[in-house]
Amino acid sequence: MAAAEQIKSLIRSFGEGDDSRFYATAMQIAAAEARKGHSALADELKKMIDKAKLSKSKESVIIKKLPVNSAQKELNDLLELIHPNVKLNDMVLSPIVRQSLQRVLDEQRKIDLLESHGLKARKKLLFTGVPGCGKTMSAHVLASELGLPLFVIRLDGLISRYMGESIAKLRLVFDAMHDFRAVYLFDEFDSIGTSRASGNEVGEIKRVLNSFLLQIEKDDSRSLIIAATNMPETLDKALFRRFDDIIQFPLPTEEDILHLLELELTGFNLSYTLNLHHIAQKALGLSFADIHRIAINVMKDLLVYGEESISQEKLLEYVDARKKPY
Repeated sequence: MAAAEQIKSLIRSFGEGDDSRFYATAMQIAAAEARKGHSALADELKKMIDKAKLSKSKESVIIKKLPVNSAQKELNDLLELIHPNVKLNDMVLSPIVRQSLQRVLDEQRKIDLLESHGLKARKKLLFTGVPGCGKTMSAHVLASELGLPLFVIRLDGLISRYMGESIAKLRLVFDAMHDFRAVYLFDEFDSIGTSRASGNEVGEIKRVLNSFLLQIEKDDSRSLIIAATNMPETLDKALFRRFDDIIQFPLPTEEDILHLLELELTGFNLSYTLNLHHIAQKALGLSFADIHRIAINVMKDLLVYGEESISQEKLLEYVDARKKPY
C-alpha cells in the first residue's frame, strides 16, 4: 500500500486542482509498488495515469467538436489551438519573470480557495519586451503547467480579415472564455492597443480597442487572458490598469546566455578549447531566441559535416552573424 503521506498528497493535490503534483504523486506510488515487486499493479497504475492524462487532453479540444451555438462555429477561424508541453523549469528566465509566472500558477492552483474568500486569482496579464525573450513561450508554460489548452488570437489578422466585423468577432472570443477555460493569448497586441490619441490609427482599430477595454474589464471567466507586445510604449494608457500583472521580459544576461548554451549543447562533444563564458560575453545583446538558433546551427553543423566537436570559432561565427542585423 502507498505511504500515508503520499495518499495525503494525492488527495490534497486533487482537491486543489494541482494536476502536475497529482500525477507526480501517483507515479511515485506506482514506482514504489514496482520496487516492492508488485510489477502487475505498478503497470496497471501507470496505464491508469496515462489514460487519465489523455482524457484530460481530449477535453481541451471540445471547442472544435461541440459548438454550443452556430456563432461559435466561427471560432475555428479566429483561434489557433495549441497543446503546449513546455514546463517552467525548461525555460531560462530572469528571477523576477520566473517569480511572476510562479505566482500566477500558485494562485490559479488555489483558485477555489481564493474565491471562497472573495478574492480573484491573477488571470489578466500583459507581457512586454523585445522579440525572442520568452513572451509567447511563457504563455505556453502557463497553459502546460495548468493542464489547459492554449488559444492564440492574432489581432492584426482579425482586423484585416473581418473589417467592419472585428468588434463582433472579438466579443465572440470573450464569450468563448466562459464556455471553455483555457489560456487566451492576444499576440502582437500593439496592432490594436496603440493610443487612442494617435491621429494615425483608422477608426476600426480605435473601435476594436474600445471594445477590448470593455470586454476585459467585465470578464469574470476562469480563463487566463494574456496580451503580448514588443512595443509597450505605444499602448493606450487606459490598458495598463485592466491587467492584474504587467510582466517585462528583458534581454538575457551573460549568466542567462551561459546557462542556455549549457542546456542546449548538453550531450554534444565540445572542443577542449571552448570557453562558453567568452561566448556568452560576446553574445550580450542577443535574445533567447537568437541564442537558441545559434545552438541549433552549430549542432546541425556537427552532424551534417561530421565535425568532431563544437568549436569556439564556429560559435563566434554564428554569434557575429546574428549580431549583424542589430
